Amino acid sequence: MRRHALATRRAHHDDGSTLPLILVFGLVALVFVLVVAAATGLYLDRKRLYTLADGAALVGAESFRLDEVHRIAGGFRPDLTPDQVRASVAAYLAAEPSDEFRDLRLERATTPDGRSAVVTLSATWQPPVPIPFVPDGIRIRTTATARAVLR
Repeated sequence: MRRHALATRRAHHDDGSTLPLILVFGLVALVFVLVVAAATGLYLDRKRLYTLADGAALVGAESFRLDEVHRIAGGFRPDLTPDQVRASVAAYLAAEPSDEFRDLRLERATTPDGRSAVVTLSATWQPPVPIPFVPDGIRIRTTATARAVLR
């Protein structure tokens, strides 16, 4: 009898014990969703920055003048200069609407070999919803290379 009374008393003390569990699991699920949303936002912003860098590299690779194209065995070769590449990339970025990026910087626009253009852009990424588990701002950087080929 005493054992039955103890079990009955313990059962009465367990009332409402699932509510804290539901609240904790709900909080964990909310944090998980916010972290996944932040990671997705970082991935998409990096892809957008890479797309902008890729377009800028293409503009830089095509910044040669026609009188700077030389005939070589198997085709033609344009000669790019670092100043031409940087000027054309800067003009492209000035004309391209890039308001979606915070603190967009042209870090590098040059030609390593006179045939291809290398462009490095960076911007500061911020999470869509600020939470303590995710840094407030991360500097993301992308590099794209493009080459002009004439045949």
